[in-house]
Amino acid sequence: MRTVIFDLDGTLADTSGDLIAAANHCFRGLGLGDLLDATTDAATALRGGRAMLNLGFSRVDGVAEDEVDRQYPILLAAYAQDIDRHTVLYPGAMEAVEALRSDGYAVGIATNKPEGLAEKLMRSLGARDAFASLIGADTLPVRKPDPEHHFEAVRRAGGDPAKSLLVGDTATDRDTSRNAGVPSVLVTFGPGRDDVLALDPEATIDCFADLPGVVRQLIG
Repeated sequence: MRTVIFDLDGTLADTSGDLIAAANHCFRGLGLGDLLDATTDAATALRGGRAMLNLGFSRVDGVAEDEVDRQYPILLAAYAQDIDRHTVLYPGAMEAVEALRSDGYAVGIATNKPEGLAEKLMRSLGARDAFASLIGADTLPVRKPDPEHHFEAVRRAGGDPAKSLLVGDTATDRDTSRNAGVPSVLVTFGPGRDDVLALDPEATIDCFADLPGVVRQLIG
């Protein structure tokens, strides 16, 4: 079965506001105030919790080298408590997913967000049941860009890895598709459009309305 696997953060949903709020919770707990900005630091937010902590701590002096490791579980706990205050699905995302399903494609999610948080978020957004699989950062011993992360998402969706592609928004997604030997479609409507175009994926989309047609061109 032909299968389309989606990244979550920055691809299906703009999660940057809630992620940055969780990181700033950590910084405030250390008496450092809000070190990240929800607008200008959105691209870093979509690269994950440790990336946000590293960026914030780079802006102050005297932070211990192991502080990121100490704060990471605190960040995850804060995020879990307030996971969908600002998060929204990108316009047309679920319409594109439903169009793909109607055309006979299996659809799933492969994200480097912890599986439990990804499940909680997708259910809170009312979108989880549209996807036949969801693989998180801790579902397997490996994570993206390891190709097995993609392959397992395809298999759990009932698909054939040889007839699949990955929809994402970052170099991690592009590297995953290359390692898996499958096409990638990268979205350009997030905070890093120029960076996305430089990754030279098989295709890019400026809006989700374009996705079903691009998928048909790439995997039939």
